[in-house]
This record gives sequence, structure tokens and C-alpha cells, in this order.
Amino acid sequence: MKKKKTIRTPLAALGLALFALAAHAFDVVDERGVSVSLPQPPQRIVSLLPSLTESICALGACDRLVGVDRYSNSPEQVKALPQLGGGIDPNVEAIIALKPDAVLLAKSSRVTQRLEALGLKVLVLEPKSHADVQRVLDKLDQVLGTHEAPKVWRVIDASVSAAAQSVPASARGMRVYFEVNSAPYAAGESSFIGETLTRLGVRNIVPASLGPFPKLNPEYVVRANPDLIMVSVRSAQGLEQRPGWAGIRAVREGRICRFSAEQSDVLVRPGPRMDEAARLMAQCLADKGGKR
Repeated sequence: MKKKKTIRTPLAALGLALFALAAHAFDVVDERGVSVSLPQPPQRIVSLLPSLTESICALGACDRLVGVDRYSNSPEQVKALPQLGGGIDPNVEAIIALKPDAVLLAKSSRVTQRLEALGLKVLVLEPKSHADVQRVLDKLDQVLGTHEAPKVWRVIDASVSAAAQSVPASARGMRVYFEVNSAPYAAGESSFIGETLTRLGVRNIVPASLGPFPKLNPEYVVRANPDLIMVSVRSAQGLEQRPGWAGIRAVREGRICRFSAEQSDVLVRPGPRMDEAARLMAQCLADKGGKR
């Protein structure tokens, strides 16, 4: 008996292709509460926030990045990618020219609606706390179709705990001021930096009630009189000359940790290098904590 041939019409083939495509399609809810439909895990990604760029690479998808903001400089391989301007106000034309499947950016970006109006898939993700970092890693895992987030987070969390164990007893309980930039903006207790400081066993002079990264009146720091100041080399210029700051205990006794530009990048990015940031802060506490 002859086997009956299966004849596939173009219409049937199209139906099968559409079914296969639909099987891979999925929705992702971003930080605006907006549901973004993706036909499949994106293969051409533009990232406009350094912490997102680093997280994508930590999840093993660095090769899917086709463009980044000007501040994304880690890992090394992203430096070769097209730079698309600042994350808040990037070059929209340059983004469109790259034909990305997805654009990842922060809530503060001014181009979200414009990019969506031009038909691009836009995801807003912006971690500000340890819990946010874990959640964003999980969300990126979903978007990328990778299964690395739990492992990446375990390494970060365990490394922060290990850094805390290395802080000498003499440094525990120190009152710390962490300056993000010379405006001055500070890292408060509720920020990811503040949470790391708490885990390292020190006290932040900026309470959670002021928000994650409040702009302070410089007089506030004078009155708080911290035992230790953590600041970038860029922001530290003229610090001792600020009105009243010469009398701050940390300034008077030389307990200021000045971080290089590269170290500052590590410290102010809520992502996979938070373990390295914890080690930098723990080292600062070890170096300066014994001077009391």
C-alpha cells in the first residue's frame, strides 16, 4: 500500500510558522507597570543604563548588546560598542539605526515614549536597592531566556556577607557619610549603597526617611559630624575647604577614603559588581577604622 504524501500548502506553512512564533512570544511587565510583548528573547539589545549593561553581561548575554550609553564601560568588551549618548537623553536616531529588538533604560530617561511611538520595544528597569537588584536580575533572566539570575545573586549576596566578616571590630558602629557627588548628593540608608554599609556593620548619617539619594545642605553633614567619609576623587576636590567641614571629625582626623574613578563606577552601580563594592568599602573601614 502506497504511503500518502503530505502536501503542505503555503497557507499551512504560514500557519505553522505563526504557531511557532506565538509559542515563543511572551509578555514582560516593567517598572512602569506596562506589559511589553516580545515575540522571542531579544537578540539585538540597546542598554542605556550601566547597571543593566553589566547585569546583561553577568547573565551571559553580552554578545546580544548592539549599543550602550556613554557611561557603560564594563565589562571590557562593551567599550567597543556604539555609544549612544547619555542614558537620560540619548541619540534616538542612532538607536533606531541599530534596529534593536529591545531597548532597556531607566525611569528617568526622557525618550521612552518617543522610542515606543517609533515602534521599538522599550523596557524600563532601574534598581535602587538590594531587593531591586535581585528582582531586575530575575526580570532580565525572563527577557533574555537565560537561567543564570539565581546563581549571580547568590554570588553577590555571599560576597557581601564575606566582606562584612572582614571588617575589624574597631570599625563597627562607625558613623559614615557616603557622598555620591559634590552637589552634594548622599547615599542614604535605603539605597543599595546604604544597605551594604548596614551589612558591613556601620551607621549611615543619612536616614532612610530622606530617601535613597537625597541632595543635602552641606551644613547637614557638618552637624552630623561623621567619623568617616567615603567619596570619589572627583568629588573630593576642595572638600576640606567647604564651610565648616574642617571641623568635622572625619576631616580633622584624616578618615576620608577617596575612591578612584574606576572604583567609584563600581560603588555607585546597583548590579553584579556590588560584591566588589562591598570589598572596597570593607577595605576602607579596615584602613581607617583602627584610627579611633
